[in-house]
Amino acid sequence: MRWNRFWILGLGTLFTCTFFIQAKNNPVSKKQENPIRTIVIDAGHGGDDPGARGSYSTEKQVTLAVALKLGKILEDNLPDVKVVYTRKTDRFDDPRKKAQIANDAKGDLFVSIHCNSTAKIRKVVDYKTVYRKKGKKKIAVKQPIYAYYPSNAKGTETYIWATSKNNAKMESLKQNSVIVLDADSEETKQLADENPETFILLNTLRNAYFDQSLRLSTLIEDEFTKAGRISRGARQRNEKGIWVLSATAMPSVLVELGFISNPEEEEYLNSTNGQQELAMGIFKAIKRYRDELERFTNRASNTDESTASRPQAFNHVRKPAGKGKNSVPPSDDAYCVQLMTTDKLYTPGASIFRKLHGSISHEQIVMNKKKMHRYTWGHFKTDRQASTAVRKARKLGFRDAFVTSC
Repeated sequence: MRWNRFWILGLGTLFTCTFFIQAKNNPVSKKQENPIRTIVIDAGHGGDDPGARGSYSTEKQVTLAVALKLGKILEDNLPDVKVVYTRKTDRFDDPRKKAQIANDAKGDLFVSIHCNSTAKIRKVVDYKTVYRKKGKKKIAVKQPIYAYYPSNAKGTETYIWATSKNNAKMESLKQNSVIVLDADSEETKQLADENPETFILLNTLRNAYFDQSLRLSTLIEDEFTKAGRISRGARQRNEKGIWVLSATAMPSVLVELGFISNPEEEEYLNSTNGQQELAMGIFKAIKRYRDELERFTNRASNTDESTASRPQAFNHVRKPAGKGKNSVPPSDDAYCVQLMTTDKLYTPGASIFRKLHGSISHEQIVMNKKKMHRYTWGHFKTDRQASTAVRKARKLGFRDAFVTSC
């Protein structure tokens, strides 16, 4: 994975401006603080809003059970981290209130837990003969008889906010960021006139949070795959129901645990073992994310002891193919587009990829003990370039294409 972009371009501004603004009221300790001190867990839906329905259970029940198990694992294994829940009982809160709970808690990470669902499949099971008038005659017509069956869709997905919601994310940072200023106050307006770097900071912080959210979403899906779950990927999302991701002033992800509309998945989602496995997968991803972030902030603090203690952009370190120590890849490319995961094997020069300009990467993976092939396109330096590439890929027939980290 390549995560050099903000280390080179934005980290200096981010550290300097954050320290400058906080220094007046918050003297910085020489000891480096933990980069993640508060994690907010959101159990989707609740109360009068059941969410998606299975044959015998509802989304609100599953999400609460997994959220509580995740919180317990975090509390037991990361005692230095405060866990905040948007709900611990069967109650409904407006998404705005959930976002406010997270922002008031000054969360360093927001994890929203949900279940997926798809409509039933309609199939023709028989025909019946009906008679219709055609002029003065009646003619026999075969009319299909339909039956409805549960969808066999399965697997996990983890979402971050789409780049089209960047302005909304910026607004939430203005209201609730580390600057701790009211965006409409005279103090903020004066600061904007006298110190435009403040708003450069906000823009850099938003982009850093996007990168961090993308990294965490990839780690979560990686942990699910290791546990044997089918991963449908880490994706951007712009549909209804994703509002809390752009309204929270912190890195944020939304995890779809599985399809409650699929009887097999519903059984798994309601089992104690399934819920524990899902909660443990999210925890392991958070732990890996925090460890990477700590390594990054520790390197930064060795350079400048007065760096800010909230999460900043970080480089993902990948082991080289040969022996030796970890090294940071020299390229600045941060984003790729995952085109598809299929059981079919294509060469990079296959006609299916002909209209895509750039390199096509192939990776063989195992899903449910079955060999599959994952195809990834290009290397893009900005999220805007990657989003444009996704739209092109979908127009060319890769309907499940999404942005991922390289």
